[in-house]
Amino acid sequence: MNINKIILGLALALNCAAFAQTEKKEVLFTVDDKPYYTDEFSRVYKKNLDLVKDESQKDLNQYLDLYIGYKLKINKANKLGLQYNTKYINELKSYRTQLSKNYTSDIKVTKALIDEGYIRYQKEIRASHILITLDENATPADTLKAYHKALDVRKKALAGEKFEDLAVNFSQDPSAKENKGDLGYFSAFRMVYAFETAAFKTKKGDISMPVRTRFGYHVIKVVDSRDNRGEISVAHIMILKPTSNNPADTDKAKSTIQDIYTKLKQGENFENLANQFSQDKNSASKGGVLPRFGSGQLSSEEFENVAFGLSTPNKYSEPFESQFGWHIVKLIEKYPIKKLSEMERELDTKIRKDDRSRLITNSLTSKLRKKYTVVRDEKMYAKIKALVTDKYYTGSWLLPSNMKDFNETLVTIDSKYEVKAFAFLKALEGLQKAESKLKPISKLVDFYYKDFEDTQLNIYYNDNLEKEFPEFSNVMDEYRDGLLLFDLMEREIWNKAKQDTLGLSNYFKENQSKYQWKTRVEILTASSTKEDIAKAAKKLFKKDQTADAIKGVLNTNDAVNVMIKQEIIEEGADNMPKNITFKKGISDIYKEGEFYFVNKVEKVLPAGPKSIDDVRGKVINDYQQYLEDNWVAELKKEFKVEVNKDVFEKIKASILKNN
Repeated sequence: MNINKIILGLALALNCAAFAQTEKKEVLFTVDDKPYYTDEFSRVYKKNLDLVKDESQKDLNQYLDLYIGYKLKINKANKLGLQYNTKYINELKSYRTQLSKNYTSDIKVTKALIDEGYIRYQKEIRASHILITLDENATPADTLKAYHKALDVRKKALAGEKFEDLAVNFSQDPSAKENKGDLGYFSAFRMVYAFETAAFKTKKGDISMPVRTRFGYHVIKVVDSRDNRGEISVAHIMILKPTSNNPADTDKAKSTIQDIYTKLKQGENFENLANQFSQDKNSASKGGVLPRFGSGQLSSEEFENVAFGLSTPNKYSEPFESQFGWHIVKLIEKYPIKKLSEMERELDTKIRKDDRSRLITNSLTSKLRKKYTVVRDEKMYAKIKALVTDKYYTGSWLLPSNMKDFNETLVTIDSKYEVKAFAFLKALEGLQKAESKLKPISKLVDFYYKDFEDTQLNIYYNDNLEKEFPEFSNVMDEYRDGLLLFDLMEREIWNKAKQDTLGLSNYFKENQSKYQWKTRVEILTASSTKEDIAKAAKKLFKKDQTADAIKGVLNTNDAVNVMIKQEIIEEGADNMPKNITFKKGISDIYKEGEFYFVNKVEKVLPAGPKSIDDVRGKVINDYQQYLEDNWVAELKKEFKVEVNKDVFEKIKASILKNN
């Protein structure tokens, strides 16, 4: 198989840029009366021009023949129904989802969030907080009550009461009783976005105004700020704290970690000691190695500080105590913050999984509301609202038994896309599980309807990307055809060539002249960094000593002085050693770089035919190409192809002129 000849279908996503189409769109050729146009031919030719290695394929006459062959194969694939294959459908859908991300997000907003996230990544904030919990969909009255409660706590802190005491007494974060509100150090993407933003905007020592997140209202005190320490990879040996309060057990644990430390100083292997003595079951069998981590990701600040305090790989700490036990930590590697260009993709992924993604979605939705006309059937909407009762709050509301009455249009987008009323009812039924407290019920329905309408706008936009963006449509068409072509070639050519052993054998016999050896030699090559060793190897070559015998004489238990490579070299081969002659004998000593070499030609193999086992891979490849060429000829008989020669001459002249 010549990969260049199917590059039209397989090298498709390399360039998403749209080419300027100055030529008038005309029918270039038809396959069974299905038209194919000049604009696509011109675009694909230009797109693949730099990818083809065979200069003949740049010839437009030959390229047209290849292009017609490509379209014939796609027609054959569709005729066989390969487009209905489940695997094909899923792969195409997956690719479209990935590609559409470039069109279904606000690039300007995304870039701003990436830049903001990267700037915040440079710092680590240490903060404490007091949480007043509040449901996301709380009533205005409950929201105001929670806000004032948080505001009162803030006033107490500003008046001089200890923040830690206030956290213990007022915070509804379950962990506050133990940590007194202290969250430790964190950087970007570690907290919900609103909390993170407030923390990074609050100066060291200051206390923020109440900040709303999905958990409720937070009052945040920023305790410290420092440069981000990046991430680190370490191994550790751990002795757990005894469960009893017996001082003897504690002394034994301390003694054990100290004995291990002494063994390390005596030169014993860290990994072996971790495997044998560490009581961290998750890491002991791995030589004590822990997953890579950054500040605030472990539940022990003491451990993190000791780990980041190490500066040299493979150096280890003295024994130290954490709340879990006693440790010795060995540094494996530190990973500083990468450059923005290296982190952009990672940051983009984090943003899409983070609360920040709402900003991108909201920005796009706002643009879509300006772009498309949205018309709601108010009578139908009123009918739906009348159906939803207060039973919704208890989860006992049911859909109407007769949904036929709601098989009418509720909302129309862009005068084309109609959404039925029952779709919104179904959405309401699913949202009932959220147990929203927003009242009265009419306001709750309005709240959910806005989200529903926003979702429908985005669905409509996504479904019409091919119409909105020609370059998106082009890439999808090419990828669609490429997948079909791959499946078709695998079925009709590649698998057949591998499985048809008789056909392969006959093809090899008929084309034996293509598979010939040039003159070859069986050669031994000795190499050493020492000239005297190379000379000694040459003397042993002259005595017809074997490679193993020579290595046995010249190498010792402490040093490998000589390496000997035995191989068969064909005349003209890329890896042919210097000073080689295609006759039996021993070369002079020669030097390349730091090494001295000597060659011994043991046997000369004359030119002659190769066996099929010598070249099976190439024969299979050639046989696949042979089958494909004959198959395309058969496809030209199966389908009626008509080329508009006058149009081809015009498009050819235009392409050559612009190139």
